[in-house]
Amino acid sequence: MIIGSPADFYPAARARLPRFLFDYADGGATSETTMAANIADLNQIRLRQRVLHDVSNISLSTNLLGQDLALPIILGPVGISGMYRRRGETQAARAAHARGVPFTLSTVSLCSLQEVRAASNGALWFQLYVIRDRAFMLDLLATARECGVSTLVFTVDMPVPGSRYRDMHSGMSGPNAPIKRVLQAMTHPKWAWDVGLWGRPHRLGNLTPVLGKDSGLNDYMGWLGANFDPSITWADLGWIRDNWHGKLVIKGILDPEDAREAANMQADAIVVSNHGGRQLDGVLSTARALPAMADAVADRLTILVDGGVRSGLDVVRMLALGADGVMLGRAWLWALAAQGEQGVVRLLDMMAQEMRTAMALTGVTDMNHLDRSILATPIG
Repeated sequence: MIIGSPADFYPAARARLPRFLFDYADGGATSETTMAANIADLNQIRLRQRVLHDVSNISLSTNLLGQDLALPIILGPVGISGMYRRRGETQAARAAHARGVPFTLSTVSLCSLQEVRAASNGALWFQLYVIRDRAFMLDLLATARECGVSTLVFTVDMPVPGSRYRDMHSGMSGPNAPIKRVLQAMTHPKWAWDVGLWGRPHRLGNLTPVLGKDSGLNDYMGWLGANFDPSITWADLGWIRDNWHGKLVIKGILDPEDAREAANMQADAIVVSNHGGRQLDGVLSTARALPAMADAVADRLTILVDGGVRSGLDVVRMLALGADGVMLGRAWLWALAAQGEQGVVRLLDMMAQEMRTAMALTGVTDMNHLDRSILATPIG
């Protein structure tokens, strides 16, 4: 399959992956309307095309949270991404380092913090959920510090898992799930060889101390439901702030009141996010939520955003709507599944070129000057 654009990674990944893995990443909550709106609403953002500006020297570099980046992009946290390519988190981290952007390791990754740090010396961020065992959370924070993590991404929009019905049908969960997964793997021999056989161990590296060395996907799905803490409050954020002295990013903010609260709690940044449409279906897309968030707190903290970003043009749109940087999720996962580390490198190169083209045609030469002045239609 020819990969000529970021969109081409999607069918390539679908062809390579067993259904349970593809649907797990591709699916959303309930009727998946918010997931679809993330893409549709972003595609509706219209830009002003400008001419006869000197655009011979375009800069994509920026500084986010004290780090100089080649692109205003972060590879966001994606759970069990090590199941999509052999030791996938390490491959993605190396790709991010090669292109001068941070990689964010999920709490529920196959590869541990130590393994990812050993594989790449690039900027490493770590995503943390609030879980019931606070002592184990402190252990994770200590491990993150030891591994040189600069930025903690604290995810707050998952006190309970969303209703993701695809997983019940695909074999990720539900009756006879292990049998379904084995049968699907047999029909995808490239994945079975690369990940199923040589990508072991298939345990959650960061959770081995609590799940044990023999844990697997069944333990992962059970752990999600049993260990996320629905009693989480803003006080927990204060507890995290007291125990983490690096940069603190709060991920999963959709309402301006919550954005102000995050700023009051001395967060360094927020991620405007609806968890890729995987939590509460029917909420605003991130493209629609973002402008109000920027109006509320842009002068108080850094604003990142995710949701529906599939191209460099989408990055430009999000920056115009008020973001300082963009987190990729499914986009880099599809590239990883399709072509491994080099696929993620290619994706970032393609997105950088698309950004340069969009900036040139809107008459902007500095990424930091992208704002609402390039929008052709009012937001809202």
